[in-house]
This record gives sequence, structure tokens and C-alpha cells, in this order.
Amino acid sequence: MSDKIGEMAWLDLTVENANDVKNFYQKVIGWEVEETPMGDHSDYTMKIPDTGEAVSGICHSQGVNADMPAAWLPYFLVSNITDSIESVITLGGELLTRVKDAGKDKYVVVKDPSGAVCALYQKG
Repeated sequence: MSDKIGEMAWLDLTVENANDVKNFYQKVIGWEVEETPMGDHSDYTMKIPDTGEAVSGICHSQGVNADMPAAWLPYFLVSNITDSIESVITLGGELLTRVKDAGKDKYVVVKDPSGAVCALYQKG
């Protein structure tokens, strides 16, 4: 996960059938899978086999992820999520989710004026 402002901090895929999809990417790409408890279910952290580095998440579209789009979603690191949200709105973008907490961190899914979707991510 990146610590530099402007870099991609994380990459998620949220889908209805996360169990099958994580198996697909495990076989196709060769990622290792680690279950990530989410309360009443588990999502999956995908890791590089040689290093064990977490590089992606494959999530069920339920709970905190119920409103997430079914697409690979990059999370870009910002220094101040509130300021970034104001810029999104001022510049013709749209918020697709409320601001969500991920431990000490926060993120929000946005759509730019062209319709492209990404998440803005602020570390604690």
C-alpha cells in the first residue's frame, strides 16, 4: 500500500460472487488469498506469492460494500479527504458513496465529470 499522496493506495473489486471471483484471480494471476473477516462474512486480501505483500481486495457487495460498483476500483491517496470532496463537487464530479471509515482511515467513491469512477483515500 502506498504512503505517497497522489499514488494508488489500494485496489478493490467488489462483486456479488466474491468466492468464485477470488478463485478466478488466484488461478489466472497467481495471487495468494487471505480471508479478511468483515463481521458476518469474509472478504479476501490478494497477495503476491513471493513476498506476501497485500496488493488488492476482492469483496462481497454487502455490508459496508453494498453500494460499491462492480468494477476494479483504484483508491488514490489524498492528504485531506474533506478538501478533496469539495474539489470533486466544485469541479463537476459526484460522490457515489458517503465517506466511510476503514479503521483510522477514510475513503469515498467519486465519479469525475467524464463518468470515470475511483476512490479517494485518506490515512488516519
